[in-house]
Amino acid sequence: MSLKFHRAAALLAVLLCSASPVGAQTSVEAGFRTFLEADIWPAARANGVPRAVFDEAFQGVKPNLDLPDLQKPGETAKVEEVNRQAEFQSPAAYFDEKKLGGLVAKGRGLLKTHAALLKRIEAETGVPGSIVVAIWGRESGFGSAKIPHNAFEVLGTKAYLSRRKEMFRAELLAALDIVADGHLKVSEMRSSWAGALGQPQFMPTKFKALAVDEDGDGRRDIWTSVPDTLASIARYLQSYGWVKGRDWGFEANVPDAVSCSGEGPDKGRPIRAFVADGVTRVSGKPFPAGELPATGHLMMPAGRSGPAFVATPNFYVLKSYNNSDLYALFIGHVADRMAGGGRFEGGWAEATGLSRGDVARMQERLQAAGYDVGGADGLPGFKTRRSIGAFEAKAGRPQTCWPSKDLARRLK
Repeated sequence: MSLKFHRAAALLAVLLCSASPVGAQTSVEAGFRTFLEADIWPAARANGVPRAVFDEAFQGVKPNLDLPDLQKPGETAKVEEVNRQAEFQSPAAYFDEKKLGGLVAKGRGLLKTHAALLKRIEAETGVPGSIVVAIWGRESGFGSAKIPHNAFEVLGTKAYLSRRKEMFRAELLAALDIVADGHLKVSEMRSSWAGALGQPQFMPTKFKALAVDEDGDGRRDIWTSVPDTLASIARYLQSYGWVKGRDWGFEANVPDAVSCSGEGPDKGRPIRAFVADGVTRVSGKPFPAGELPATGHLMMPAGRSGPAFVATPNFYVLKSYNNSDLYALFIGHVADRMAGGGRFEGGWAEATGLSRGDVARMQERLQAAGYDVGGADGLPGFKTRRSIGAFEAKAGRPQTCWPSKDLARRLK
């Protein structure tokens, strides 16, 4: 049903569109209102949302065409040239020590302040307090970050115009439910540019499914309640399979004989197998005895241009919170630092000088050559990194497993 209304609204927008920017904007707005009335309102009404709530949510709301990853009516889908999300930019910039050090210092203090609460939450979920606090800090600066956007504007725009319309349609309907259920007023529904809510930055469907009333006041308040916020973060990780008692991973020395193309969550093997291949911890300590028979995964988020890790399945649970290797690594590293750990031993190479569009075109050429890069989205995820390594090995070149201008030239 929703796809039919999307097509009808898009057709209306194209038919109304004129050569002028004002006419184009008017046509998109007209299609947006048609989409809201013909698709979103019937679905919201079926969920029990009152018409008054619906009207208030969209009063004066227009599509925000400045949001990233939109596909306007009549346009061909294309990858953006610029990486707007920090998690997919330069690893060196993402792990800037000044920013990271400040987060660690404040987090240590909050670990002490909320020690009893975090101990209780860990007993309930198995998730360590340091991990929970690290996510809290990254997502909202421990609750201090300003949440700038009207959630209904963001989610409405993305449900109508993004490349993931069905996902954002579900989030928009969930946001209407949140207001209808009395959790927040319409005026209080502020979000990130992606539509995430509150101190844990939950998407609306995650709030409905996973938010916790830890302080026992009858409300699941991820906006102002620290207990509810921290418990909800832990519940999220628990629901995605956090394994109690295991670490997230270990920084490692990976000899050249171990191919960087062996990376990925689908290539797990016992950690003792990595040890047998000469992989060691950079700390000089042995891997914990209990970890040796357990599954580990080679993880090289910048290929041979940055630190290497043997990750546990808990690393990929962290990645479920934000689908980025750098994000999951950041959370694990901040948690380790708050608990007394040190900096990474390996350094990060500077940015490649390639845009997101450049990487997408490299991915397209690798796909055409038969490599599985996980989609030509311009983001060098593990499938792209290991495909680059396989291509380099086939070409008789040293494996870097990382996009470069030299590789881009060779792939033309």
